Amino acid sequence: MQRTQTITRPKALEDLLGGDLISKIGGLDIASKKIFAGKLKGERRSKKRGQSVEFADHRPYVTGDDIRHIDWNIFGRLDRLFLKLFLEEEDLSLHVVIDASSSSDCGEPSKFLFMQKAAMALGYVGLVNLNRVAATSMGGTTVSAESSGTIEVEPGEVRQVRDLRGRRRTHDLSRFICSLAPAGPITFRDAAERIALTRRGKGVMVVFSDFFFKDGYEAGLRMLVGHGYDVFCVQVLSPQEVEPPITGDLRLKDVEDGDLAEVTISAPLLKRYKANLAAYCEELRAFCARRDMSLITVKSDTPIDSLLLDYLRKRGVVR
Repeated sequence: MQRTQTITRPKALEDLLGGDLISKIGGLDIASKKIFAGKLKGERRSKKRGQSVEFADHRPYVTGDDIRHIDWNIFGRLDRLFLKLFLEEEDLSLHVVIDASSSSDCGEPSKFLFMQKAAMALGYVGLVNLNRVAATSMGGTTVSAESSGTIEVEPGEVRQVRDLRGRRRTHDLSRFICSLAPAGPITFRDAAERIALTRRGKGVMVVFSDFFFKDGYEAGLRMLVGHGYDVFCVQVLSPQEVEPPITGDLRLKDVEDGDLAEVTISAPLLKRYKANLAAYCEELRAFCARRDMSLITVKSDTPIDSLLLDYLRKRGVVR
């Protein structure tokens, strides 16, 4: 697959998130298969009993309970002490992970640009609903704000911004995403291990990648699953990867490690390629399903609003 030649890198929030898209996704919220306990009170109801304003139930008073929560109306009728119980409201973390390896910088439209826009849209949904939001890039390069230079990232290294909360942090998230540029290979297992060791709280993690890792995806995904997170994988493929528009004798070079291969593209070979790609995607889907992770495969020409409103809402990532 050829590297994207004419891509214009996003430089500001407006390049990632237009007004039309905001109007379409503004009513969404991050969802989860589970209800998680957060560090701060948020917008999400918990099965726990707490001290919010919404009444849940009564229980008999026992010595040591806070007398401020006694229901004196019931005491007046029954001459017995009962405590008011309320629904506890809890917040939910959202963690978006972007594959910044060179293979993501391929296709028309660019897979990496699609991942940037999708991550920004999801992050915006999380921020306006007062969820804690974090974003992580695996590999690639990033622009230093101090020197305006490019910093290379080691294959297993990750860069991240975290603990963002509220609409006012939208620009902080967009600056981080705009600073990223894909480059080089990544070792997915090492990157996933660093993410797993540094993530906080509990919530939803969405991983954007093509999942074409030379070291495989299995060990890395095992690192990410569990630990209080629902993990959703979004496999992004370019239209040219799904339907390659190439024929004849070619000399192919791996964009990540420079490996060379000479091939003759024929109709039978393209048919076998498509079968292998379909089998690979199905194996990835089955691997995720066995570990209670969800996977969707989308093309990079999919509208971002369709990704959220159709694909992710149907899978329960947003509601």
